[in-house]
Amino acid sequence: MTTTATRPGGAQPRAQIPARTLRTDRWWVAPALTATGLTIWVAYAVVRVFMQRWYFALGDGYRYLTPFYSPCTSVGCTPEAAEFGRFLPSRLIIPLPFAALSLPFLGLFRFTCYYYRRAYYRSFWFSPPACAVPDGHKRYTGETRFPLIFQNAHRYAFYAALIISLINTWDAIRSFSGTHGFGIGLGNVVLVGNVVLLWAYTLSCHSCRHITGGRLRHFSKHPLRYRFWLFVSRLNARHMLLAWVTLGTLMLTDFYVMAVTAHWIADLRFVG
Repeated sequence: MTTTATRPGGAQPRAQIPARTLRTDRWWVAPALTATGLTIWVAYAVVRVFMQRWYFALGDGYRYLTPFYSPCTSVGCTPEAAEFGRFLPSRLIIPLPFAALSLPFLGLFRFTCYYYRRAYYRSFWFSPPACAVPDGHKRYTGETRFPLIFQNAHRYAFYAALIISLINTWDAIRSFSGTHGFGIGLGNVVLVGNVVLLWAYTLSCHSCRHITGGRLRHFSKHPLRYRFWLFVSRLNARHMLLAWVTLGTLMLTDFYVMAVTAHWIADLRFVG
């Protein structure tokens, strides 16, 4: 039942609707699934990062380093896993991740990603939880004040993500050589597949699209940049999909390396 309120000047009264939303579909399913998925992934990542074991597998024809520990620059790292040196302390007040040099930047890149902003704004902050559903907060200041003003650092986090993607690529290349030369196994396939998808997600970033061609006035004068901009634009259309897929491949890659290192499974070898 609705009531009406008389407006000044005798204008047509506006219906007062007490319902929070008139949507009759299950609009809450999407934010609930998003919150569940992100919570599971973060919990897994935190446990694995601070476990500090079962992160590096070295054998005959393979060298597997999980991306959660790359680059391994802590003094606590296994020497064979630390190709860039061991110079960071293993703890200050609390234990530090072995990949403390890269993880903060990767976290910042994901946290400030345009898609992830929408995902956790809706699922955790209810701002708003769905289209045509009122915001869960009385005030909205956008991303112009503390702490959300730091969302503007996304472009700089993108530059750091590019460097880390190069390091992950090097890890994938090095994974083909172990204690006795070259080899190919299932772990190589997992690591290379993960790197390819990470590059696709990184390059599909909105900041990458803008940097590539967003400020060009005449595409005809920059044909190479225009071609790359078209490529990035096609990836950008799948940014949400790649954001979720890469969370899955990161977990899969880490779990596979952990399982091989802990001797739960043997690496399936194709060559070597």
